[in-house]
Amino acid sequence: MFQKLDYYFLGAAFASFLVSVGLWFLVNHDYGAYVGIWVPSILSLWVGVRVVLLSGATIHKKSN
Repeated sequence: MFQKLDYYFLGAAFASFLVSVGLWFLVNHDYGAYVGIWVPSILSLWVGVRVVLLSGATIHKKSN
């Protein structure tokens, strides 16, 4: 079900989450909150990429 590209997006979102938690507790709450905003942004970008790839595959199948 997952493609290789999906693991990169999930890895980036998880890494961002871990960095956000680390910054929140160890450095500064504001820095942690800022990096924490990246997680839903990365996941939203992932969904957008998946939609474009799936719609392209669907159009390609219909043309054959």
